[in-house]
Amino acid sequence: MDAVQLQSLQPALQEWVGSFSPCFKRSVTFEHFQSYLLGLMADLKRKSIEPIALACGVAVRTMQEFLSFFAWDHGRLDRMLMHRVAGRCPAGGIGVIDATGHPKRGDKTPGVHRQYCGESGKIDNCVVAQHLLFTDNQVANPFSCVLASDLYLPQCWAEDRERCREAGIPDELTFRPKWKIALDQVKEAIAGGVKLNYVVFDEDYGRIPAFWFELDRIGQQAVGEVPCDFRAWVKRPACRSGQACHAARRVENLATHSPAFTSQPWKHCTVKDTTRGKLVWEYKSARVHLSDSSRADHNASTPTDRMYWLIVMRQPTTGEIKYVISNAGEGASVEELIRILLSRWHVEKWFERAKQEAGLGAFEVRTYVSLIRHWLCVRIAMCFLSEQTARLRGEKCEHHLRAGCRGGEYAGGEDLETGLEELDGIDQAVCVLSGS
Repeated sequence: MDAVQLQSLQPALQEWVGSFSPCFKRSVTFEHFQSYLLGLMADLKRKSIEPIALACGVAVRTMQEFLSFFAWDHGRLDRMLMHRVAGRCPAGGIGVIDATGHPKRGDKTPGVHRQYCGESGKIDNCVVAQHLLFTDNQVANPFSCVLASDLYLPQCWAEDRERCREAGIPDELTFRPKWKIALDQVKEAIAGGVKLNYVVFDEDYGRIPAFWFELDRIGQQAVGEVPCDFRAWVKRPACRSGQACHAARRVENLATHSPAFTSQPWKHCTVKDTTRGKLVWEYKSARVHLSDSSRADHNASTPTDRMYWLIVMRQPTTGEIKYVISNAGEGASVEELIRILLSRWHVEKWFERAKQEAGLGAFEVRTYVSLIRHWLCVRIAMCFLSEQTARLRGEKCEHHLRAGCRGGEYAGGEDLETGLEELDGIDQAVCVLSGS
């Protein structure tokens, strides 16, 4: 970045934060909101309430109350963020569904329970959040923003309403499987004007036929992984029967034994160019019927009337196998569906950056409202950073160091000292804005 780009961040930040001022009744509450956002983006070792408050010169108790009790419309702020994404990307993009766990000690944090935690890779005492990320999936200059973050409430919490009330969890919030939370998030995004050309997800969601059928009902195209024991038919059975010969087959068996797959050669799909060379997957595909157990008679599942894509993907270098289902139409490009599925890396990258740079998992709260507001502030900060990164990456200034110059010869090198001085000035301006 050159000096002009660096200077542009300050007014951009003021405009960004100022656009949310209608959500705050009191100016002092809005100032705490600005301080909290700047604290999340600042270079602090830990981005929980106390370090942010101390860095901004605000009493720790005051910052705690800002998240827990102060009156501000975080629901409206959430909708404004969604509308901003809808306006920025009218052509739509890809929605990535995923959950993340945050290890926590103690038993007071809302939703904390011994459950699988992706961050630690094991069963751990943690809080799990269900997310919906939007990405335009541009190869060279991608923009991403998490549209929704909801608490996954374990069943043991949902059954203990007294414990829920102590944590400020509303009575209407009950146990819901992650896939049902994800469906509600997709519906809310569509209602908020966000165009999701496809949604993608891993096998934790794809394994559930009811999830696919509900996506069909709302007209949402999707591409998702399924486990090897997911069942389907290449051809409709001759009759409805509970006998094994008429039952749906595991997708791994279809890929290995069905003529629909064995009769075709492996095809190659180049996903993208990387610094290590081209990323290539091999694949075979066929149209299949899924198993609709909700319409079962005499213990026999019923094949769906519509057909879906079953794609078998193989990584030539590692031998990794993926089984993929899509409800896209028959005319869809299978290679494009593969590229869309592999856009899931955007959410993994977002989690990594949000945890390292914006304190996604650094919450130390005991109320539901505090938790939801913390996640919302992180999403707002990350969206601002993503917008500015996409903007600055798309600009090629005349002093760009790698733009057509020979090694050791840098156009505009005489301005380097001036640029560093202006960078120091911007750092000071951010400190003034944050009150530190």
